[in-house]
Amino acid sequence: MSEQAGIKTAKEAADHELILVFGRLQGAANRLEYILGRALEEECGISHLMFEVLLILGRAGAPGLSMRAVAQEQVLTTGGATRLVDRMEAAGLVARAESPGDRRGKLVRLTPLGEETTVRASQVHVENIKRYVVEPLPPKDRERFAEDLRILSHSARDVLPRLP
Repeated sequence: MSEQAGIKTAKEAADHELILVFGRLQGAANRLEYILGRALEEECGISHLMFEVLLILGRAGAPGLSMRAVAQEQVLTTGGATRLVDRMEAAGLVARAESPGDRRGKLVRLTPLGEETTVRASQVHVENIKRYVVEPLPPKDRERFAEDLRILSHSARDVLPRLP
């Protein structure tokens, strides 16, 4: 397998163009996640993961989403999604409601505080995205970059198995 990529030593592996490209992508994503996530925590009191769940619920609207749907959207286990939603419910950001189609199931929806927090956090997040993601790029490349990220995200999403 390594022969196919022309890699015979650790040095060749470390210097391989595709490995470097992915490493840069991952490094940029990790650093940006830290910078933007920290701003959300400091300015809005929520983690980036909580913000993503607020956005998912905002997009879904009433009556809300099942825990399984939240988990699938965030590539979490249902247990991980439940723990996260428990923390968000304790903070007053979301509420669980009876599912009209399933007497045993619960739906998660935004509370008024969750709605308000989503709007405030989005304003902070957009300004930081402009500052740290958009502005460093040459203006002529920004639209293509956004489209390329959309393609990569959808391609990776389509390879992942759906949760049962």
